[in-house]
Amino acid sequence: MFKFITDKPLWVNILAGLGLIVLLILGFFGSLDWITGYGKFEKVPNVAGQHIIAAQKMLEDKGFEVVIQDSVYIDTIAKQAVIRQSPEADAVVKTGRAIYLTLNRMIPPQVEMPNLTGFSIRSAEMYLQSLGLKLGFVTYKPDIARNAVLEQLVNGVTVKPGEKVPIGTMINLVLGSGVGGDETDVPELVGLTLEQAKTTLASLNINIGSIVASGAIRDSAAAFIIKQNPPVWSDVPSADGTPAKNKIRQGQIIDLFISEQAPVKDTTNHQP
Repeated sequence: MFKFITDKPLWVNILAGLGLIVLLILGFFGSLDWITGYGKFEKVPNVAGQHIIAAQKMLEDKGFEVVIQDSVYIDTIAKQAVIRQSPEADAVVKTGRAIYLTLNRMIPPQVEMPNLTGFSIRSAEMYLQSLGLKLGFVTYKPDIARNAVLEQLVNGVTVKPGEKVPIGTMINLVLGSGVGGDETDVPELVGLTLEQAKTTLASLNINIGSIVASGAIRDSAAAFIIKQNPPVWSDVPSADGTPAKNKIRQGQIIDLFISEQAPVKDTTNHQP
């Protein structure tokens, strides 16, 4: 089979082998332009803001390879839209080069809701921004803590510290407007359940201070108010000597004392 080789002198075979090697080397270097696309350049199109499917088609039609490098979340940009590309738009690069894309995520990441109670409006807004949350509507209600955060709400529902909320969520805040200017009589709460007392005080824009339990309480909402501070009647009579009621302003507080046993009505009250 190899007689045509063995029949020739050794020096002929050596020269033939060297010639073959030279031809292979020349062929390799001659085809480098074709293999690497040398001399073939293309301008990178601008795909920022486009959906990934449209961006991928545009780039592949130009002969580029598409690689998804990263994803972030920006709520003002369409989901799955291209946020960044590398190389940038209008860069002139070799055909076939990989174009790396950063996309906007489909689902926003979630963060834990902080406890903003007591914060000033400015501090609360800065804290929310640092977490990627947004300040929504700000409302006020009478409270001794003027301009301090009292409640934090999402879609009208209180959101507790530690609850997960999506980045970009609007957080509405309720601030204290300070103590109201008009005085009103301290309401009679003794004998009501705690739930009824809360409803009454909320309608008067009066806050609940401490809630002190007398004995074991299985259901605090159904527990009875057995004492309140300040009480309804004042120890100091009015100028004409008749019993006087205590006064309270909107935004001030009443401390409540509760028990599972209903209080005995005091028939010797201060009423005239």
